[in-house]
Amino acid sequence: MRPATVEVVRLGLLPYGQALRLQRTYAERCRAGGGASHALLLCQHPPVYTTGFRQKGRPPPGLERLRDLGAEVHAADRGGLITFHGPGQLVCYPVLHLASFKKSIRWYVSQLERTVVAACAGLGVEASASPHTGVWVGDHKICAIGVRCSGYVTWHGLALNCNTELTWFDHIVPCGLEGKGVTSLSAELRRDVGVDEATPHLLHAFARHFDCRLTGDN
Repeated sequence: MRPATVEVVRLGLLPYGQALRLQRTYAERCRAGGGASHALLLCQHPPVYTTGFRQKGRPPPGLERLRDLGAEVHAADRGGLITFHGPGQLVCYPVLHLASFKKSIRWYVSQLERTVVAACAGLGVEASASPHTGVWVGDHKICAIGVRCSGYVTWHGLALNCNTELTWFDHIVPCGLEGKGVTSLSAELRRDVGVDEATPHLLHAFARHFDCRLTGDN
């Protein structure tokens, strides 16, 4: 099988609701193309707390308090519980037809984790996967992962903390995991590591772990 081609789309700073609508548009395009229109959407979001499918039936307390902090709150059609997205966080939404890769959600999530671990290593941060979804440095999560897959087409994805303001996470229990912390590339390296510095490492690792060719990354 020839390596799949994945278009890299840089969206800049984009409100969460707008990014969600774009993902759905790209997912429909990918589904209609039978896997010929894969895309990797890269962006940052203004401050927003999002909740996943597992949050249904147990809404997080204090949603109005979160809005009072100056953040939006959105229910998202992805796995997982509540998390935060904001400036300084590299958000990556792969819209892939897994028929061109491997028809396994477990494999897909594992490859996302391996991608982020490799990207962190390229920057000098030793991170790892764990029984809890995401990528960790010890007991501190550096990258959250929450995905959706329908008809083997994926959307949603991962959020890597680069120089994110971590105090936003103080107001929630990130991903519902009590006793765990959050960290960032900047916190681990004790210097400012922005999204622009981290992006090439993530793209290189993605191309390698998904055995694909990236296009449109100008």
